[in-house]
Amino acid sequence: MARVGIDLGTSNSLISYWNGDSAKLIPNALGDYLTPSAVSMADDGAIIVGQPALDRLITHPERSVASFKRWMGTDHQVKLKGKQWRAEELSAIILKSLKEDAEAFLNEKVTDVVISVPAYFSDPQRKATLNAAHLAGLNVSRLINEPTAAALAHGLEATAEGQFLVLDLGGGTFDVSLLHKFDGVMEICASSGDSLLGGNDFRDALSRFILAKHKLAFESLQSAEKQRILKEATALKKVLTDRAECEYRIEWRQTLLEGRLMRQEVEEVWQPLISRLRKPIERVIRDAGVSTSSIDQIVLVGGASRMPLVRNLVTRLFGRFPLIHPKPDHAIAIGAAIQAALHARDGALDEIIMTDVCPFTLGISAKNAAYTLEEAVMSPIIERNATVPQSREQFYSTVHERQQKIDVAVYQGENLRPSQNILIGRIEVPVPPDKAGHQSIGVRFTYDVNGALEVEVRVMSTGEAHRKVFNNQSGLSEAELERRFAELANIKTAPRDQQENIAIIARAERLYAEHIGESRDEISAILMEFLSSLNSQTLRDVDQLRASFTQKLNAFETGWNSPL
Repeated sequence: MARVGIDLGTSNSLISYWNGDSAKLIPNALGDYLTPSAVSMADDGAIIVGQPALDRLITHPERSVASFKRWMGTDHQVKLKGKQWRAEELSAIILKSLKEDAEAFLNEKVTDVVISVPAYFSDPQRKATLNAAHLAGLNVSRLINEPTAAALAHGLEATAEGQFLVLDLGGGTFDVSLLHKFDGVMEICASSGDSLLGGNDFRDALSRFILAKHKLAFESLQSAEKQRILKEATALKKVLTDRAECEYRIEWRQTLLEGRLMRQEVEEVWQPLISRLRKPIERVIRDAGVSTSSIDQIVLVGGASRMPLVRNLVTRLFGRFPLIHPKPDHAIAIGAAIQAALHARDGALDEIIMTDVCPFTLGISAKNAAYTLEEAVMSPIIERNATVPQSREQFYSTVHERQQKIDVAVYQGENLRPSQNILIGRIEVPVPPDKAGHQSIGVRFTYDVNGALEVEVRVMSTGEAHRKVFNNQSGLSEAELERRFAELANIKTAPRDQQENIAIIARAERLYAEHIGESRDEISAILMEFLSSLNSQTLRDVDQLRASFTQKLNAFETGWNSPL
């Protein structure tokens, strides 16, 4: 059975496998390792995934969607071709596509996988990820925190022992973990992060900055125009990673937007985001109780970690240069495959022990009899960064005369006020009527490596116990999950052997939308020529046809890459 790991990302997703002595990435139908986390609906109702779906965000914005990972664990829905879609379903489509890529590459069925999630994903977000996997026909043997996966990929390669700080800045999330490696054990000491901060936020800020230069407001744009400027800003962000300045030229509404951008001025625009990056880093150092000088290496992973501003921030904070992972986009998927091999007790990894932590505080809402305050407060039972699996118990007493029941409300979060934290669920426990404070309960929390929480409440005077496992708090009932699973199974996807044609046609249509005048006419002509040749009964070499068409399209793919 294949040992498979998946990095289900906000911008891109990857799948990898353990080949017996190392983890290897699996290419998709287009031969790429990175599959954009984008979904689009074709005219005939077929689902299009990946790069062609990303291109269709510009040409068919009402039928396309991306960056839906940020909706995981919420009731947010998007309408595509007359149907409402949740983030779980859209993520399931990506997972299903990755599954098909792996089965085609490995020539065997893929069922059991390890999936990475941001360390700071809440309980509902983790359960939504599990639901997405279920909808895709996958069994998740383990959810692994993204910086933990990156640390595992780095730790396996690193020969030295010591403390390593892993900073993972992806497209939509930022995670930080402190790893202690010693005597064959890789222990996560502390984790923190921001699940609403990533490379896309830098892209969005840059988009607004460029539009402001031309007295345009992002909110006033049509859907296709918004996607167009976001795509261009993504390309520009990459250019400014390698250059101190660059020029841009955008054909826009029958006119031309052009100008020059300096990296320094753009970094000033990004300063509020950089300030947000500091907080999780400082929290991890504080929670782990270590000094910055005791950290042996700082490792940067995630595609957005390539930005010089991020590297400069880390250098200033720690007084030394960070270690840049050679392929920051790949590290998490590699680590997930290693974890899959560990879970399967692969002989090559017998000597490696990996521990992880609970990223959030788990507790209940309780009143303190020592104070006259009527408002309940958060009473922690398992505090953040406790090693998992973890089991802890706290005791509570009744607060009212003749009280007959206790409502145990379970929360996740760091705020003193329960209302500001995430409600995971409730257990109502009957108690014998008695004087206030005379009846007590023991509340035990047991938290496992996948983020499943079991709560046991014991009435001390009677010994009666009530247990509940909170493992489906994502807003979907089991019946709703099965209904949506059946619906997804009946939806057709574009044939795998047609993916290259779909992708190149979507690219041509996107270039047509981006250009005006003679360029647009030329793109239209070569697209019609390609489609005509593709449908010709005399076609002998489709690969040569695609190569020739691609070469012609390359001449129009200028984007932000204008020379200085």
